[in-house]
Amino acid sequence: MTKGKRAFTLIELLTVIAIIAILTGIIVPVYAKVKDNSYRSSDISNMNQLRTALGLYREDQGAYPPQLLGYVTLYSSGPNAGNVIPASAVQGFLFSKRVGNIDTFRPSYNRLSTTTVVNAVFPTQDPTALGNPVPGLDLNGDGNVTPADDTQGSRQAFGPTDGSVCWDPSISAIAAGGTRCSGVTLNDPLDPRARLFYGISGYDVASVPVAGGTKRNELRYARFWTNFAIGVGAGFGNGDASDDPRQLGYTNPPDNTVVTWNSYYREYSSPGVPQPIRRDIILFLNGSARPWDSKALADAAWRQKAD
Repeated sequence: MTKGKRAFTLIELLTVIAIIAILTGIIVPVYAKVKDNSYRSSDISNMNQLRTALGLYREDQGAYPPQLLGYVTLYSSGPNAGNVIPASAVQGFLFSKRVGNIDTFRPSYNRLSTTTVVNAVFPTQDPTALGNPVPGLDLNGDGNVTPADDTQGSRQAFGPTDGSVCWDPSISAIAAGGTRCSGVTLNDPLDPRARLFYGISGYDVASVPVAGGTKRNELRYARFWTNFAIGVGAGFGNGDASDDPRQLGYTNPPDNTVVTWNSYYREYSSPGVPQPIRRDIILFLNGSARPWDSKALADAAWRQKAD
């Protein structure tokens, strides 16, 4: 008599498939969370390296640099004349003298190459009504923090609708588009006033989704972001008593000055509307990078109230 071979029954096969599916459903989210946490730890470490490098730069130069990585540069001669010099080959403000790895400037979820160039706009301005001062910030010098300490002059001067930023030689600073950048060809890196950014530097500029399903590049690092006077061409070089002192362009900005932030971890309830959870990473001038409320940063940018 021959001994029969036993095979899997259909029920056994379906049971094995079900078990595999359950295990996959458990493992994949855990793996994704572990990967995300690993990315965040790496980015926090890199942001802290940038803060250290900024301190060294300030010790040497007496001020903070215009940008972290630097503006787009072109080859001036040779076979590549007119082409973009890769970010990994430029000699910028911090790279490569004080920061030796170009990936230090690139958040983990930033997939742009070293030759990608982008325009940028200022982030959203604080939508709250005037008269809501930052706690502990007595701007008018009367010894009290009152609604009088929150004036238009202390707020962010430009927003996304003001057009791409450029370098305005009349005020020696980044400004918004329109009349401030009259005659500037913002998509032409040959124009010395057209300040294009290396997209790889996610702490200088960052891509964010906006309503309608499109994206825009927003500024993340700026020495000045307020407007000190009314009128085109005024401000950005003098300041007054009502100005927010938490700006890197001043000689001794306070410890709670925002340097930059990482918005690549945001979760959105809809395009352009971040969820109010601590998914962003913010870097203050004197302190380690730490998680921060994504919506708060999207709403008020550099005007954060350090906790």
